[in-house]
Amino acid sequence: MLFDFQSYVAELREKDEKKETVEKYEKLFGPVQGDLKDQTWYKDYVSQFAAMPCLVPEEIKDDFDRDLLMQLVAASFSSDGVFDDQNEKDQPDFVISVQSNDQVVVKKVSELWGFQILRLFEIYVEEQMNLQILIEEDEKEKEAILAQREARLNRWKLVVSQEENHAASQKAEAEKEEKLGDLYNQL
Repeated sequence: MLFDFQSYVAELREKDEKKETVEKYEKLFGPVQGDLKDQTWYKDYVSQFAAMPCLVPEEIKDDFDRDLLMQLVAASFSSDGVFDDQNEKDQPDFVISVQSNDQVVVKKVSELWGFQILRLFEIYVEEQMNLQILIEEDEKEKEAILAQREARLNRWKLVVSQEENHAASQKAEAEKEEKLGDLYNQL
């Protein structure tokens, strides 16, 4: 199930309602070549988002790039990603929320099926391609998109910092309990 960027671009070319995205993108940036991580929008923007360890569905843990999915979610203008440490596992859940009109959908990555994860890759890749097109085509849109990108990156840095602080405090608490246990055993 690993996301194949070139196959997805080929699929977009075949769909009447989507092929314009690829055509515009290629007109502005040349032929779509290489992997997703070779694209301008990935190198200039998405790559700046740090990934953190999180729970993934056990049966598909080797079938997708968890770090890349996290980067795409964090970079998206249409979704928010946060960490939920309220589980009994050694890693947090990565929770994605999407608002559409007045409805909010919230899902844990660890509870998603393979086809749902694959669809997320498709949605986020197309979003980034369209935003990159707008940056090149419209100066006003460019300013707004670049400002939003900076805001998203700053928000993500706060989310990651919070999670790192939480993980560090949990580790310190576990070490403290271990030392207390050792002292108790010595008595």
